[in-house]
Amino acid sequence: MLSTNPIAILVILISLFYSASKVTSTRILDRLFLPSLLTGPQSLAFDSIGGGPYTGVSDGRILKYEETYSGFVEFAYTWQDRNKTICDGISDFSTLQETCGRPLGLSFYYQTGELFIADAYLGLVKVPYYGGAATQLVAHAQGSNPFGFLSGVDVEPDTGTVYFTEASSGFKLRDIRELLKNTDDYSGNLYKYDPSTNQTSLLLSNLAVAAGVAVSGNGSFVLVSECNAHRIRRFWLAGPKANTSEVFLQLPGRPENIKRNSKNEFWVAMNYPFGTPPPPRPPVLPLGLRVNEDGEVLEAVPLVDEFGTESVSEIQEFNGTLYASSLHVSYANIFKV
Repeated sequence: MLSTNPIAILVILISLFYSASKVTSTRILDRLFLPSLLTGPQSLAFDSIGGGPYTGVSDGRILKYEETYSGFVEFAYTWQDRNKTICDGISDFSTLQETCGRPLGLSFYYQTGELFIADAYLGLVKVPYYGGAATQLVAHAQGSNPFGFLSGVDVEPDTGTVYFTEASSGFKLRDIRELLKNTDDYSGNLYKYDPSTNQTSLLLSNLAVAAGVAVSGNGSFVLVSECNAHRIRRFWLAGPKANTSEVFLQLPGRPENIKRNSKNEFWVAMNYPFGTPPPPRPPVLPLGLRVNEDGEVLEAVPLVDEFGTESVSEIQEFNGTLYASSLHVSYANIFKV
């Protein structure tokens, strides 16, 4: 077991960086490249029979990796009236993403096979098990106010209740660089969507860039990462603390997506900034942290070999193998520690 103290974690991270930078690792098993021109596999998901990974990309599509073709193929898209001539191949931060969509967080509900998606511009959407056009579920935050941009999503495996985050209500995805520099923005939110009633409720507000979200294995709490506050909050859904929140883990770097594994632990993607920030993005030490339900860091995995000094968006464990992805690259990594 490591530590919950952020200073102790920082010392560990620095030692990991220096050791990782001096060694050429052979742990990468494969690198799954996106089709030409596409970037940004921010999140990954696997279906109930182990198919995938699935990922959202810069031009508004969700792709599925198919072993038969040794590559990614189109599975779905978030804008129902998608125009391939306009949308295919567009890059991240293009103004066309507001129309074409930009899928970020992905999570399957295994009982129905439906894929729930947090689209940065189009809101919470879902895709049937066979793919195709998405159905928009939640387009606005409160009343008629549109979302700033959605980021993360997770589905409670027994009930199908969906938890999703709005990174900021004042910034769009295209403004993410400015948002990450703005330490005064606490307009992020955590929401709950009940598919049985189609009702959406606000669980937490005033969050500093609400990025990732993950519900516990027994459904008693949900975690949400606050990128600019360098922490993860826990919102209790049941028990004596129901409807209250607390700091689950304070970190020396910026936490992004959170993924639960089969042991009901959590993998947290975290980026620790270092050096003099050059434009447009500062270099970071990308890491994966394995954390238990008590907020104790069990393992820290440096991802320098996988991403260099580029940020990691997500790390998750599936069938004993680790997968890592990033908003800023054109591939996903498969590796073992």
